[in-house]
Amino acid sequence: MNYDFTIIVPVYNELGNLNRLEQLLNAYFQDASLKTCAILVDDGSSDGSTELIQEISNRNEHIYSIIFSENSGKGAALKAGFEAVKSPLVGYMDADLQTHPEDFEKLLPFTKDYQLVTGWRKDRKDTGIKKISSLIGNGIRGLLIQDQIHDSGCPLKVMDSHYAKQIPMFSGLQRFIPAMILLQHGKIKEVPIPHYPRLEGVSKYSFKNRFLGPLIDCFGYIWMKKTYIRYNIKEKKLY
Repeated sequence: MNYDFTIIVPVYNELGNLNRLEQLLNAYFQDASLKTCAILVDDGSSDGSTELIQEISNRNEHIYSIIFSENSGKGAALKAGFEAVKSPLVGYMDADLQTHPEDFEKLLPFTKDYQLVTGWRKDRKDTGIKKISSLIGNGIRGLLIQDQIHDSGCPLKVMDSHYAKQIPMFSGLQRFIPAMILLQHGKIKEVPIPHYPRLEGVSKYSFKNRFLGPLIDCFGYIWMKKTYIRYNIKEKKLY
């Protein structure tokens, strides 16, 4: 089946949220401005999420699945999803449902002029520690990377699939997707979106992976920026 837009949802131990995720996705499919599907990427869950994802995929025409044999990280889940996409546009959201699929409609109108449209959670519904660590992490990342993005970690994004497939994803690089689109000379836009409190499950993030991890990754990105290979092919004649 041909789709215009594919939503990637990385999942790691989110059993309590999956039935509601299924409902919200199906409701969005009915009202979406583009023909849309979703791919749930199970990142080696151990709480029963894997089996429920398989059930959800089997009973829903527009929900597909990728199952990892072991936990490999969000970056790997996104990369697997990007590589599987066949639609011209790809988006992603988290399975914790602190962002909702219906809010992709706030981003999609800008995709004609921008290769990445990303959400900005201006009114965060998180704990004080999460807000502070994210604020510090975003501040340092912005200082070093200078991508002019307020909320690089917002888990609601829409991209041109060609650009998404060119991202050399490594562990933690999901924090630098706007910067990676800029490396490809793509244009990016940030749009305010609602943010919702987590109702089920527990956050997989801590001060270490919200602040210390991104700080170290910044230096990896700076090296990549200096060595990034970019070229345009004028003509091809192949065997």
